[in-house]
Amino acid sequence: MNKELRLYCDTDQLAHLRQFLDSRLKETSLSEVDSLQVILAVEEVCANLIIHSHECNPSEYIELNVNNNGNSLIFEIKDYGRGFNILEYQEPNITHVIKAKRKGGLGIMLVKRIMDKIEFESNGTKNICRLFKNVVSK
Repeated sequence: MNKELRLYCDTDQLAHLRQFLDSRLKETSLSEVDSLQVILAVEEVCANLIIHSHECNPSEYIELNVNNNGNSLIFEIKDYGRGFNILEYQEPNITHVIKAKRKGGLGIMLVKRIMDKIEFESNGTKNICRLFKNVVSK
């Protein structure tokens, strides 16, 4: 399984992303709970790129490639906006977030906990984030 999706940088595209991921994950042996968590993680990265890197500019886009190599699902997310190295992300102190009643800022922490491995590379114009989830194919 190797599937691609181009998402224009409009948050309305996230519903299409969820449908695309749901149909791809049904081809795997992931449980429903694991599938929903993976959808959440991939959507979080894509939403952050759409909102923060591309400022919801619908003339720009990100590309998602989903590959199942038999042992793991690999979600490769490419974009051409401002780079954000997910690997350098410092998790916030949950106690401080709760006390400050701060909304947001926890999505990347969830991504790191849901996915089994994360890679990031950037050449200054193109950024690639790879999210890995261990799985056994049907």
